[in-house]
Amino acid sequence: MPMSFDKDYVLKTVEERNIKFIRFWFTDVLGVLKSFAVTDSELEGAFEEGMGFDGSSIDGFTRIEESDMVAFPDASTFQIIPWRPEEQGVARLFADVTKPDGTPFEGDPRYALKRMLKKAADMGYTMYVGPELEFFYFADDQGTEILDKGGYFDLTPLDIASDLRRETVLTLEKMGIPVEYSHHEVAPSQHEIDLRYADALTMADNVMTYRLVVKEIAYANGVYATFMPKPIEGQNGSGMHTHQSLWTKDGNAFYDANDPTHLSKVAKHYIAGLLKYAPEFCAVTNPLVNSYKRLVPGYEAPTYVSWAQRNRSAMVRVPLYKPGKEAATRIELRSPDPSCNPYLAFAVMLGAGLKGIEEELELMPEATNDIFEMTHEELEAAGIKTLPKNLGEAIELFEASETMKEILGEHIHTFYAENKKAEWADYIKHVTPWEMDRYLSVI
Repeated sequence: MPMSFDKDYVLKTVEERNIKFIRFWFTDVLGVLKSFAVTDSELEGAFEEGMGFDGSSIDGFTRIEESDMVAFPDASTFQIIPWRPEEQGVARLFADVTKPDGTPFEGDPRYALKRMLKKAADMGYTMYVGPELEFFYFADDQGTEILDKGGYFDLTPLDIASDLRRETVLTLEKMGIPVEYSHHEVAPSQHEIDLRYADALTMADNVMTYRLVVKEIAYANGVYATFMPKPIEGQNGSGMHTHQSLWTKDGNAFYDANDPTHLSKVAKHYIAGLLKYAPEFCAVTNPLVNSYKRLVPGYEAPTYVSWAQRNRSAMVRVPLYKPGKEAATRIELRSPDPSCNPYLAFAVMLGAGLKGIEEELELMPEATNDIFEMTHEELEAAGIKTLPKNLGEAIELFEASETMKEILGEHIHTFYAENKKAEWADYIKHVTPWEMDRYLSVI
């Protein structure tokens, strides 16, 4: 099959494979997958003129008085949905959302990422990413009854989810999404499937597809999959470690043979940009109240703004260079979690890295100690900041950030801040079982 499809290929395949319905996929600002279907007879017209829909019902899109939106399918994203019937089958296309006059809609997260990718392209760079998304399987969506007691990389009779992972990987590959690894993670019933790296736009589409496939396969097998960052107290949470690199026409822009770390100046400025702006973009990469239950010391998730080569407690890790593997030179941001909107998450990572390159930011010294063991005074002396401790702090930093407004555009920046402030206000009014257990009988 060709790697990238065009309109004619799609129309021909729909006809030949007896595809009856084509679902147009896009996300709201919060990263929830939205979809509507067109029939095969409408598809050709949709490629020419788009399909109109009411944007006022989509979170973060538009007010009621300017609700008309148009979805234009991206032919290169065409895939047949394997879990739907083969007879009169169903396919999907990701769509770009525009205003009725054909101009891009500022509230479309896919457009926000495309804008950043264009900025990178104007500077001579293409961004490649390889995220590692962790998730849990539970008996159902009403609680956290685990399916196994396996641990990291375990292959035992305890890992009953092996078949679920296998079916998920095969389904992803049927949809044109190559998988690099799949294995049991550290916590009981926790799993990880790593997608093979791709350009950032393709990967954001792939992440949306991946999350749906994981859930669909779980549902078909009578269990529940969740990407909630910290569902079980006292166990590791689920992260979305994101490997990233910039490429030019000459190859990997992060590689320098003459540097002891094998990192180029571009890579060092990029890391410095991530470190500088991480507290401001944390609300995007870690978007839930629950995200901050994961970002606590002791569970492998980073809490400090730092970088290192071997040290997995650092927020940015540089995987060790292997001779002859210049192309694999990359950096890994370990703070994001899999509940994020991948279009916005990749946009803020790239935007922060490009700022670091533009501003020629100096990279702070590598964190060689285990940062979790350092005292508050030692952290301050080393100039190591912490990530926000909760969603309230994260939103304050995000809302005040001119850089985030510039990266995401005013429309998304404003809506996102308002929505997350409302979520935080709702949470802080809530009386938890912990408070009842702690205080009711003693005060």
